[in-house]
Amino acid sequence: MAHEYILGISAYYHDSAAALLRDGEIVAAAQEERFTRKKGDERFPTQAVAYCLREAGIGIEDVAHVGFYDKPLLKFERILETYFGVAPKGFRSFLMAGPLWIKEKLFTDRELRAALGGWDGSLLYAEHHESHAASAFYPSPFEEAAILTMDGVGEWATASIGVGRGRDLTLLREMRWPDSLGLLYSAFTYYTGFKVNSGEYKVMGLAPYGRPTYVDRIYEHLVDLRDDGSFTLNQKYFDYLSGLTMTSAAFDELFGGPPRVPESKLTQKEMDLARSVQEVTEEIMLRMARTAHRETGLPNLCLAGGVALNCVGNGRLLREGPFERIWIQPASGDAGGALGVAQLIHHRYLARERRVVRGKDTMKGAYLGPSFGDDEIEAFLKSKGASYRRMERDELLRHVAEELAGEKIVGWFNGRMEFGPRALGSRSILGDPRSPRMQAQMNLKIKFREGFRPFAPSVLREDVADWFELDVDSPYMLLVAPVKRERQIPMPDDARQLWGIDQLNIVRSDIPAVTHIDYSARVQTVSRETNPDYHDLIAAFRDLTGCPVVVNTSFNVRGEPIVCTPEDAYRCFMRTHIDGLVLGPFVLHKAGQGEWKEETEWQREFQLD
Repeated sequence: MAHEYILGISAYYHDSAAALLRDGEIVAAAQEERFTRKKGDERFPTQAVAYCLREAGIGIEDVAHVGFYDKPLLKFERILETYFGVAPKGFRSFLMAGPLWIKEKLFTDRELRAALGGWDGSLLYAEHHESHAASAFYPSPFEEAAILTMDGVGEWATASIGVGRGRDLTLLREMRWPDSLGLLYSAFTYYTGFKVNSGEYKVMGLAPYGRPTYVDRIYEHLVDLRDDGSFTLNQKYFDYLSGLTMTSAAFDELFGGPPRVPESKLTQKEMDLARSVQEVTEEIMLRMARTAHRETGLPNLCLAGGVALNCVGNGRLLREGPFERIWIQPASGDAGGALGVAQLIHHRYLARERRVVRGKDTMKGAYLGPSFGDDEIEAFLKSKGASYRRMERDELLRHVAEELAGEKIVGWFNGRMEFGPRALGSRSILGDPRSPRMQAQMNLKIKFREGFRPFAPSVLREDVADWFELDVDSPYMLLVAPVKRERQIPMPDDARQLWGIDQLNIVRSDIPAVTHIDYSARVQTVSRETNPDYHDLIAAFRDLTGCPVVVNTSFNVRGEPIVCTPEDAYRCFMRTHIDGLVLGPFVLHKAGQGEWKEETEWQREFQLD
């Protein structure tokens, strides 16, 4: 019997992606940015689609249905109504967006078919938050669950509560534009000097350095919050309806000055703003979750949408919320919409049954991207004249564990690339979490990013409860939990008065490189079932050091997407202060390599040696 293939696509806003199902099974999924090397690439995912088809060994003519993750006409309706509602204030913004919509986005059907080589099959559209909800529920390990989606905005919806049972998914209620938790957080991202749609992680990482001094001001002036988690934003303080920025002059006045200039020095004010909006966000998430629980009566919760990447808020939902179990889509942002619409076509449109394996999701660890064979990797290394050594598996794991224990930083490129924003042990840079110098070294010498940014621990699933206050799986690095109290080091008396960045270099635990200043960590649990090589590497490090934890940060530098190919990884290795590189079974050491001669704009920007 012939297989049934469904291709899902998200595109034209940010972080475009493609995902492919074969008889309902996820075969492949990837973001376009990984192939084009343009961070957050919003263009049609030409290369991601080509990869998905290649992975399945088919052509586009073998695809039965293609789905698009939102409804462009509904979105255009919202944009037009917004412009007319605030006219004439939004004229400048309309002059920028209007022609693009009229020229391209109103003809999405034609554009999609052309981009797919003239494909003339069944092309279907789902609403944005339905795509998010489907990406959260259908791959989850739950037969039935409440669903909560939260982001900036889709067509009209900015958050939704739904319920999934078997193959059925229904959205029960939604919040609508312009009241948006995602846009509230993005407004503070913009105001604190970071880039919207990518700098939100920085705000979350900065928050523990601050004090919640602005929380009352936010509730008094910006957010009218109700018990059920719904709220109204006072548009006097925002400019995303009519202007080209997120915040208005009234916002500047309320918080004592203009937005921070990007790349300028961070002050205590930005830290306090970050802490304040994070606390407000967590409270709203908790109230929405309680409403979802009350309306569905179900013990399980599935999360998706950009706000679901707020792992600090997720940790609070797990600890303080009403649900017994939570599952979060690892590609919760718009990229995951490609997967969601494909699942909707399979289960809702085609009415195919859903197979649930209790306790296991169907995301395959999010390892859904390209992998590269040993011969392919070696041919590349030879073409570069690289100095390398091939090792047998056990020898390689032992060697890398010894390098890490010696405070060396290692690029780890192994197996299929991850889908979503997190590196999960396939495209990762690894370090020793016991080193008090590791965080600063990796931030400044490897990642070329702000020194305050925390790093995440990867910990063996069987050992997680001995090191963190967490007794559930966290395979996708989407839960923050406290470091175990017995692993903590109390703050010295002379350090208790410190605030802000002055707190950065205080050793707080046995694993200081992954312990944030509030004694928390963004935990990834690693099981042998989903990633045996990474699991056994950490086990080798544990056998050597007694510590079943490694530092895991994404294999990229600031401003670049996570590496995809051996060439991407080699280039990043040669341009940074990474000490060693593992490409499959091949090990490279920086000391043995020739001089890196490729001078690029990238190098000049970061002034690398």
